[in-house]
Amino acid sequence: MNIETLLQSTLNWLMTEGVRVVVSLLLFWLFCKILDVLTRKTENRIHTDKVDANVRHLLAVWLRRIIKFLVFVCLLGYWGIQTTGISAAIASVGLTIGLALQGSLSNLAGGVLIIVLHPFHVGDYVDIEGVSGTVVDIELFNTTLTTPDNKQIIIPNGVCSNQTVINYSRLPTRRNDLVFSISYSEDHNRAKAVILSVMEENEKILQEPAPFVNIKEHGANSIDILARYWTQSSDFWEVHWYMLEKVKEAFDANGIEIPYPQLDLHVRDGVLTVEQPKGGPDAG
Repeated sequence: MNIETLLQSTLNWLMTEGVRVVVSLLLFWLFCKILDVLTRKTENRIHTDKVDANVRHLLAVWLRRIIKFLVFVCLLGYWGIQTTGISAAIASVGLTIGLALQGSLSNLAGGVLIIVLHPFHVGDYVDIEGVSGTVVDIELFNTTLTTPDNKQIIIPNGVCSNQTVINYSRLPTRRNDLVFSISYSEDHNRAKAVILSVMEENEKILQEPAPFVNIKEHGANSIDILARYWTQSSDFWEVHWYMLEKVKEAFDANGIEIPYPQLDLHVRDGVLTVEQPKGGPDAG
């Protein structure tokens, strides 16, 4: 092949395929510039205390690089270059990274689910797999709780999204069941009336549904009375402590005995045996 033929071939290629390559490279360059401007403006407008500024910048930089690389691979396919090997390499690297970051990706997916589905919000009191506390922060990878005794608990979002979550704050009202014990010698109807009167004195105990008081069980040493009532969720613990204190004071004021556990001791032929007393008004 002489020089004239080589020049002619080069000129023909520039007039046909070359134009397409040059135009596509210019478009790719223009796309990269626009992408840089858009990502920088978006990064500057996003201000959040949940993600460090350095982390935001690093994510933005790598996002731009990944998008540019994917567009360039598509550009190679447009030029007629086989990209099968590149695609296989990308898939292999992605699989390796996915296996290495399996736990982190699970937590990331859990964080996205929490943000989208809202099983709980900041400020809710929740129980997640036996761990209870108030939600103070929801991040992409973990959720932070604060316990009533001021301990901080960080739970991976993979756990929060895949395990049982009890949200005590989501519904506006809650029911509480308390059990009060009286002696078999006491009048249970009078004890029930005393408990109801204590409930009526507290405006935070809802009247609809109406409070319920009745005998729950005939215990070994006592009659157990169930007191059931509803309150606003925000008032639950305040009313709980109120009931325990005021019912005790009301029982004392009305002379209603709260029994102690009892044991019957029997000595037969020098052998001591211990038995629980049988329930009933004559027990003990």
